Amino acid sequence: MSTSSSATKSPVVAILGLGAMGLPMATRLASQLTVRAFDFDATRMALATEKNVRCFESAREAAEGANVLLVAVRNGEQLDDALFGTTGVASVLSPGSVVLLTSTIGADAIESTVDRLAEYGVDLVDAPLSGGPVRAGQGDLLIVVGAAPEPLERARPVLDLLASTLTVVGSNPGDGQAMKTVNQLLCGVHIAAAAEALALAEALGLDPASALPALEAGAAGSFMLSNRGPRMLEAYDEEGAEVLSRLDIFVKDMGIVSKAARSVGLPSPVAAAAEQLFLLGQAQGLGTADDSAVIRVVAPGRKGENSGS
Repeated sequence: MSTSSSATKSPVVAILGLGAMGLPMATRLASQLTVRAFDFDATRMALATEKNVRCFESAREAAEGANVLLVAVRNGEQLDDALFGTTGVASVLSPGSVVLLTSTIGADAIESTVDRLAEYGVDLVDAPLSGGPVRAGQGDLLIVVGAAPEPLERARPVLDLLASTLTVVGSNPGDGQAMKTVNQLLCGVHIAAAAEALALAEALGLDPASALPALEAGAAGSFMLSNRGPRMLEAYDEEGAEVLSRLDIFVKDMGIVSKAARSVGLPSPVAAAAEQLFLLGQAQGLGTADDSAVIRVVAPGRKGENSGS
């Protein structure tokens, strides 16, 4: 019992991938915990090493000896490959360790992943997160969790360092994915609605930069309007807004929303309309742009070009 308690208090964490979110999360965790990491990019590993993160030449080397493996992947296929592929790490994880899934991949892949990890004595904590790189580095992420109590307790030192808001929504892996799916429905719709509103303001002859604070101050205000609105004002600049959340991420996430709604026979016409805007943006070559660029789908011309001047 004392050994388990000690491991819970100070786990060794492995992180596979030191990208836009992985590096600040590794840096944040390394401020108090032992962190092992791997990335294919030597430059990212060099940056991590400067932040007291121990980097290794392969994912398997990084995962060996870890109590908690933090995984951020794009979809279920990538999760399966990271854990069970030819260079997958599940086989090197020690019994009693925890895989902490921080991605939004939908609930479909969760059950089979749980079953396959159980063969190695490893548990899955389903903990999709929200927030960008800056908030990750500050431990200011929003995380929803689906996990049994005991694995959650083992992962909690990691979660507590990363999250300012940690909400346990259920005791089963997959519950976190379900809650994040609901969250992404609202986020995607709010971004699309903000784009339409600011495009309409300009089309009516208003200055979008003045319209934005007026909207924020009233009942129409929302987090997404305040967060994405300023970036939408930059969407027509030559370089566009800084990419903090790629548009093609919402193509993926709204696809997960639509699939989940269909699986339970629930109509979701507003979400479907928002999904089409993101799909159009991707088709127009905006997939790697910031998701605020969806305003260019609603109003393709540069600001001022449609004013008649």
